[in-house]
Amino acid sequence: QVQLVESGGAVVQAGGSLRLSCTASGRTFSSFAMGWFRQAPGKEREPVANINRYGSNTGYSDSVKGRFTISRDNAKNTLYLQMNSLKPEDTAVYYCAARIEPYNYDYWGQGTQVTVSS
Repeated sequence: QVQLVESGGAVVQAGGSLRLSCTASGRTFSSFAMGWFRQAPGKEREPVANINRYGSNTGYSDSVKGRFTISRDNAKNTLYLQMNSLKPEDTAVYYCAARIEPYNYDYWGQGTQVTVSS
């Protein structure tokens, strides 16, 4: 079991930056591959970025590639999402999630709201 708590969501103007954090407790954080997802109003939840348990391999959706950076600090049990050049279409609730590879994401945080104003 692992418990996940996101933070860092805010209202920001287009072109601005935010850094989201996801703090884990419970089972050893470094056991889990991690991901960020988002869900905009009226839309399905979509993957944003992922990172392996060591932090050595990352992946991004095409919509955020080159603007967002996922990272982790296993010593601090924390996952990050640095978001730059934000656009109004990035407005969503952002969730972090954990999985034991190669299985699906089983653990989810409660989400943090990001609103990008034009």
